[in-house]
Amino acid sequence: MRCPYCQSEDTQVKDSRPAEDGAVIRRRRVCPDCGGRFTTFERVQLRDLSVVKKSGRKVAFDRDKLMRSVEIALRKRQVDPERVERAVSGIVRQLESSGEPEVSSDEIGRLVMDALKGIDDIAYIRFASVYRNFREAKDFHDVIDEITAGDVAPEPVKDE
Repeated sequence: MRCPYCQSEDTQVKDSRPAEDGAVIRRRRVCPDCGGRFTTFERVQLRDLSVVKKSGRKVAFDRDKLMRSVEIALRKRQVDPERVERAVSGIVRQLESSGEPEVSSDEIGRLVMDALKGIDDIAYIRFASVYRNFREAKDFHDVIDEITAGDVAPEPVKDE
């Protein structure tokens, strides 16, 4: 692994341990040339995925871009980073296990919306505003109504 500080190709692993319930290996590394320390993560990649954009253009799937999108929606929200990592890993696992080499950007957006709905309502609304291309304030009201409609508690059963 190349050192991110001095670009030396001779780095050493000092510590390895499983992360994310064994789905990832976290490695602490040190560069003998500059003394820099850094962490790498090794995860299984079942297949190379391509994303089909709305324009029809195809690009390679980028897990980091997915993570950045989710983090932007969650900015300044008090959410455990481990929970975010699990959500993103779950989305990637769903995409890889679908058996399809190509996935639409709409499908990825839908999976992110589903994940954010269970994490944070504000992040869900933020992401929806971009994903659904909101044009007016009414669009925000519609999404808020969707969220609150799902939160309605059933009426208690009356004893007879």
